[in-house]
Amino acid sequence: MPRWKELPSGLPERERQLLVQLRRLKDRSGFGLAALSVKTSYSRSSWERYLNGKQPVPRGAVEELARVCGADPTPLLVLHELVHEAVTERPPTDRSAEALPAEALPAEVPAEALPAEGLSAPPPPVDEPAPASSPVPPRRLVPLRYALAGAVLAVAAGFGGGTLLAPDGPDTAAQAVQTYGPGRTYDCAAQRKDGLAHAGHSLTTDALIDINGNGRDVVEAQCLLRRHGFDPGAVDGLYGPASKEAVRKFQAARRLVEDGIVGPDTWAELRR
Repeated sequence: MPRWKELPSGLPERERQLLVQLRRLKDRSGFGLAALSVKTSYSRSSWERYLNGKQPVPRGAVEELARVCGADPTPLLVLHELVHEAVTERPPTDRSAEALPAEALPAEVPAEALPAEGLSAPPPPVDEPAPASSPVPPRRLVPLRYALAGAVLAVAAGFGGGTLLAPDGPDTAAQAVQTYGPGRTYDCAAQRKDGLAHAGHSLTTDALIDINGNGRDVVEAQCLLRRHGFDPGAVDGLYGPASKEAVRKFQAARRLVEDGIVGPDTWAELRR
């Protein structure tokens, strides 16, 4: 896979963090830019601009990328909200300019627009006494910023720790971040929906799973392998050598390409 171009040096840190996660998601899916243009409503050139930091990524593009890659969009959308916090408009092509120092800001810039650390609002002019009370209620900007900053730390920890990115499950932030791996196993349900077999963990039919993948999609694949009589080892949501070998045997029995990668063709057979 070709190496990514270095992101622009003037890119804000939060936006850089979002693009890194989107790039990782694309790389894990195995889709190229051309494939993304077919599977989404955005063109190949648009994806090239978004993922290389030339143009801000629209919210819709974040949601569609997560969908086609079989990922839960919630953590990515949290980052996207942080990127666009308090930003009304950003030129789509100007990515080369570095951020101006605080001294270069005009005097009338409100305190909320300045960096939160080490700066405060300027005092009122000497000839204008400060009002005894303000008729305007306090703004929520600073508390919200701290709350969202905490969300960023949680999302970053989730990505770094191999957390779940799965499209199917309860729509709550508490259940959107779940770690899978050794030491924890999951039950397999036997049910059918719309004529397809399900194990109660994921509804995907096209998520790509390869060695060291993890999440609800992996649990679903492991359960379905057991249902068809192929032992993937522990049903722990971690796609290790035992699970991959079970997939190879299953693919051989179904006359599929024996690459050990769970993709649309393998899902179609698992769902039978």
